[in-house]
Amino acid sequence: MPKWFSPRRLLDSSLGIILFLALWEALPRLGWVNAGYLSPPSAVLQSIGELAASGALWQHLAASLWRSLAGLGIAIVLGVGLGLLMGWFARVESVLDPVLQLFRQTSALALFPVFILFLGIGESSKIAIIFWASFWPILLSTISGVKQVDTLLVHSALSMGANRRFLFRKVVLPAASPSIFTGVRLAGAYSITALVAAEMIGAHSGLGFLTLNSQEVFQIPSMYAGILLLAVLGLAMNAVLALIERRFTRWRRGLKHGA
Repeated sequence: MPKWFSPRRLLDSSLGIILFLALWEALPRLGWVNAGYLSPPSAVLQSIGELAASGALWQHLAASLWRSLAGLGIAIVLGVGLGLLMGWFARVESVLDPVLQLFRQTSALALFPVFILFLGIGESSKIAIIFWASFWPILLSTISGVKQVDTLLVHSALSMGANRRFLFRKVVLPAASPSIFTGVRLAGAYSITALVAAEMIGAHSGLGFLTLNSQEVFQIPSMYAGILLLAVLGLAMNAVLALIERRFTRWRRGLKHGA
């Protein structure tokens, strides 16, 4: 059994969540907090069960998952590609960096009206805002990863006759992959944050829409159900990205064991 999946560690990591849920349940039940404003977890879980039974849960979940994965996927392709170019070719970075730094300071939420003007209130504008929020951590982490490749590895490969193509594929890209995956996992969290904002305007489905619509009609358990499901979706996405990272950076564990 892997060290990271021991019963003791699982119990320790679950203890804080159990205490939090117990406190959350107790506050409205004991009357310390108005139950109309803070639904207990039991009522939230009941609401999730009702949404699942009606089929609405799967509709909202599928819409949110599609939007977040589409925006994140485009951000990964463009962010990693552009980051590799800027990190590998200094001239490309010197040309593009001033413009990118200007755009990087612009909030995705501030640009949402612009996305709506150009793309409408359909799926394209929602995916665009998720892409914009996810793109920057991937780009910056990729550039940083390429620049921080050990020069000793580069010079050793060149001394053995490696050409630039081989050097990039077999040395630079693997060495930069931990930093790239760090950016991707950050982008995964940002994609969920942007998803909430994207689905609160002009959407008719999605977990963000469920949360806002439930608040407007004062269905508070459903509102907290949407919030809880968004958190679970974020955790699930991070777990999947962590597994992919472990798969593509297995060589790092070999180095650690060798050390």
